[in-house]
Amino acid sequence: MRTSALIGLSRHRIGVDGTGVTTLVAFHGCPLNCKYCLNPQALSPKGVWKRFSPKELFRTVAKDDLYFRATGGGVTFGGGEPLISCKEILLFRNICMNHGKKWNINIESSLNVPHVFVEVIEKAVDHWIVDIKDMNPTIYKAYTGKENDSVIRNLQYLINKNTKVTVRVPIIPGFNTESDVEKSVLTLQQMGIKDIERFTYTIREH
Repeated sequence: MRTSALIGLSRHRIGVDGTGVTTLVAFHGCPLNCKYCLNPQALSPKGVWKRFSPKELFRTVAKDDLYFRATGGGVTFGGGEPLISCKEILLFRNICMNHGKKWNINIESSLNVPHVFVEVIEKAVDHWIVDIKDMNPTIYKAYTGKENDSVIRNLQYLINKNTKVTVRVPIIPGFNTESDVEKSVLTLQQMGIKDIERFTYTIREH
């Protein structure tokens, strides 16, 4: 039985992870090493909260079926990086459909994963919420320790598929400026992204 390591599960979220009332399922594991990681437990061997099989996860989140149906909400997979567990998410989606549950499936991702991960799961996702960090490859690498070539490729793929995508562009203290953010926004708009959210990272010392 396939199981997923989670760092947490948060119910009854409104207006922060997609439409309506949502349950956030946060996966353990991430390919990035961001300076100001918002969920450092995702990278720690001791950060695993619980393990669930797709069936167990379905039974757990189904407690809020009434809220999902009444508000057009559903389940948001975040992390860490949820696309590392794309097979488990697909199994979860199939279980939902087999039980007649048409909940929205949202993904909060950096998109810094092999393209095949995005390709296999794209049709199962209703809304992609992408934390782009910064479109400038130099800034991106300084902050995350990784290149952003895969991010750009995966984002363009989703745009070409006419998928619902929200891109979040943060001001990252010490790494970029408002001018950098505006440059990222312009590049995203030129790629075809219309739903763009600007915000500032809240820095927590660990």
